[in-house]
Amino acid sequence: MPGQEAQQIIERADASLLEIIDHVLNQGVVVTGDVMLGMANVDLIYLGLSVVLCAADRVKQPKAPE
Repeated sequence: MPGQEAQQIIERADASLLEIIDHVLNQGVVVTGDVMLGMANVDLIYLGLSVVLCAADRVKQPKAPE
């Protein structure tokens, strides 16, 4: 099950912040959120945000056209 290993690391009492950061950078994490701005009960602006956090060497490079 995805995330099970991360949950085990977080739940361990002796897990250090360094271990948690190392795991996040090795496996990567996606944080998503929504922001809605409005006035007088009228929604004016909607933002859907996604952030990917991982080590730079984990990012796949696009293939160059041949």
